[in-house]
Formats: sequence, C-alpha cells, structure tokens
Amino acid sequence: MLSLKVTNETSRLRVVVLGTAVSNGPSPSIEEAYDPKSIEHIKAGTYPLEADMIEEIEAVNTIFSKYDIKVFRPKIIENYNQIFARDIAFVIDNKFIKANILPDREQELDALQDVINNINPNDIIKPPEEVHIEGGDVMLWNDYIFVGTYKGDDYPDHITARTNIHGVNFIKSLFPNKIVKEFDLKKSKTEARDNALHLDCCFQPIGKDKAIIYEGGFRVKSDYKYLLDLFGEDNLFHITRDEMYNMNSNVFSIDENVVISEQKFTRLNNWLRSKGFVVEEVPYAEISKQEGLLRCSTLPLIRD
Repeated sequence: MLSLKVTNETSRLRVVVLGTAVSNGPSPSIEEAYDPKSIEHIKAGTYPLEADMIEEIEAVNTIFSKYDIKVFRPKIIENYNQIFARDIAFVIDNKFIKANILPDREQELDALQDVINNINPNDIIKPPEEVHIEGGDVMLWNDYIFVGTYKGDDYPDHITARTNIHGVNFIKSLFPNKIVKEFDLKKSKTEARDNALHLDCCFQPIGKDKAIIYEGGFRVKSDYKYLLDLFGEDNLFHITRDEMYNMNSNVFSIDENVVISEQKFTRLNNWLRSKGFVVEEVPYAEISKQEGLLRCSTLPLIRD
C-alpha cells in the first residue's frame, strides 16, 4: 500500500503519477476544446502533435528516473487525452481526493485504478456532486491550503471556471486545522492571456519561502496583496502577461532546491539559478498549447 503524504509543493518527491500523451487522439474540433489557448491553436493549425508531446513528457520521465522517483502512468485509453493528471485528483496530507471533473473526462480517473488500488480506501475521498474542484486550483504550503476559484455570477457559463465556492468550503471542512485561503481568478473563454485556468497558471510556491506570481491573474487586488505580504516582495518572481500565457508559473518542484522548468523560460530560469536552485530544463512548449504545463501533468503521491 502507498502511504500518501503531500504537505507542500516542494519537499523531496518520492512517488508521482505522470500523465501520458500516447494515443492522444486527433486534434479536437473547436467545439471539443476546453480552453481559449487550445482553440487559438486549433484555429491556427498549430495544435500539438502526439509524437512531439510524447517526447516532451518522456523528457520529464527521464528526470524523474535521474532522481530515483517512482513513477506511475495512467492505463492507456485509445484516442484520449490523458496528459493532465493534476486535473483529475490530488493529495492533501494522506488523503487522495478525486476531482469532480468535466463529465467528458471521467475515463481519465478510471485509467488510474491501478494506482488507486494501492491506496487505503479510507483515504480516498469523492466529493459530493455540487463540489467542483480540480488539482490545478489546490496548492499546499504546509499550514496553508491555497485554492483558486471563480466568484462571478456567470460561473456556470465558464468552462474555464473549474473550482467553485462549494469546492473551497469542502476543503475547509476536510482540513479544519489548516488555513484555507481562496483566490478569485480571472477567467476568459476567448483570450488565453486573460484566463487563469487554474491557480497554478498565475501562482506557485518554490523552495522554502519563494513563489512565482502573476498579479494580473487575480480578480481582486487584496488576493494578490495577501500573497505579497505572506511571501514578501523579495521572494516573489513576478511574471508578465505573456509569460503567464506561456505558463511560466507552471513549473514543477522535485525538491526544495530542484525545479523542472521549460527550456525557453530564460528569465525565470536565470532568476531561479541566481537564488541557488538547480534547474532541470525540458522542452514543453507543445504541451503548453493546451493551457497546461509541468505541474498540470504531474500528480504527486508522496513527498518527504
């Protein structure tokens, strides 16, 4: 059995689920796409090819192997997108929480059954139907749980709004001893540069006391200010609107001083190295065309 343990984003990673691009299927139609960035690339004829995405994910797998991390992969479903493992489930402390995801994506969870079979059934939680929550919106920082949400009255009309206030309250009820803080994120169905699909699209802690942040991803100034006060100006790397669009905040930590990052994130990677981080660079630009990057395609199960 797996002894689940995840209390933050950056402790030494031991066991993880890594998504797969094998048998990813043909490029979707505009009607089938879930986010404005994918639609942009479908229209432009630049939607990523399966072979390129397989190569990118396997580059991450190689780094996991280098650091002796145990990796689970989803069971392959023919012609089905299974890249973004973070959307479908997430671990807080020792609890495996299944996401109430878009109905079209239920099979992705079924493909993790071999992993789920290794988890104590008492530690598996399926939220009630009204609770919408996805792993990209849930971020752990020791005593804190940060949750991205959308508080607009038009929540039901936004396919890019993935976590509702019921989701926030559900997490509060499950973890009464944690400080649960929600953040109201900007959403757009038409402009990817103005759409924080998940919290990890505009914010992510790194190391022991630092974070990457995009101020423009928050609908309310006080939410951004909360993080500014918590981490301190000197510990925050502020990204631009274009850097947010290219998913600069969606890196993935495998230790407090080791970060996997996209090879083209030059400004960020230089800053990380200047702060003492080891940066493991990988190509991930094709996968990013689907408005997801490194954190989105990983589901940590055990960190030290």
